[in-house]
Amino acid sequence: MDSSTSAAVGADSEEVVNAFTKFFQAPNLWQRVLYVLLLLAVCLIVMKLLMSVLNRALDRLSIEKGLHTFIKSVVKILLWFLTITIVLGYIGIEVTSLIALLSVIGLAVSLAIQGTLSNLAGGIQVLVSKPFKAGDYIETESISGTVSEIGLVYTKIKTYDNKIIMIPNGQVASAKITNYTAEERRRVDLKFNTSYDAPVELVKETIQSVIRSHPKAMCEPAPFARVSAYKDSSIEYAVRVWCATDDYWELYSDLMEQVKAAFDKNGIEMTYNHLNVHMKQE
Repeated sequence: MDSSTSAAVGADSEEVVNAFTKFFQAPNLWQRVLYVLLLLAVCLIVMKLLMSVLNRALDRLSIEKGLHTFIKSVVKILLWFLTITIVLGYIGIEVTSLIALLSVIGLAVSLAIQGTLSNLAGGIQVLVSKPFKAGDYIETESISGTVSEIGLVYTKIKTYDNKIIMIPNGQVASAKITNYTAEERRRVDLKFNTSYDAPVELVKETIQSVIRSHPKAMCEPAPFARVSAYKDSSIEYAVRVWCATDDYWELYSDLMEQVKAAFDKNGIEMTYNHLNVHMKQE
């Protein structure tokens, strides 16, 4: 803080002190105090009515709970600031002096909590842009899990092994996020490798029959099962099946198990990397 700013703050502080001194030295002090209390009571009643109207308005809007809380907090702070300004204005304190003093104090506080303000800004960005909501399964650059709570400063993630991870919203706002449950449908992508001796059409029909018999697999879009690569020791088949998002892992695991069982039943070998050596006898 430079010398000119310090001088301005000192002058504003002195003006506030002088205003309080004149107020308490007035001959009709009790009347003035009673009027201040009455004025404060009226402001509090009006504040309560306005907050009640705001609560009803926010309840009609489909916004996240964290943003709901933030809006109410900001409005309450503004109403308190307006109330204090009105009361202190009656006492005799100039509003400009009060604002100047509070602005300097606010600057000092903001520098002290710079990291928290960054997370707060990130929280507002997440709540407004809505890349995910509570209950969604997401994956960031290093963490994956179900969102259990979106706060103004931290987002709470619950992992599959039942750990709770608190991520600062400043990191969440700048991170690459994959939301696996934002849409109603997901596609299960699988790959199977079979021997070159297995007929291609038999392999495809075997896979399709397993898919058709599964109640969680969708018929539209149509399931896909085709050759995707010819490898050194096997033929690779790509399989794509659509399902409801909630059924993804059940269908994934069932197909992995049931396709193997169907291959065994139809004599289809699921081969692995190996080397065939042909010996030629002279």
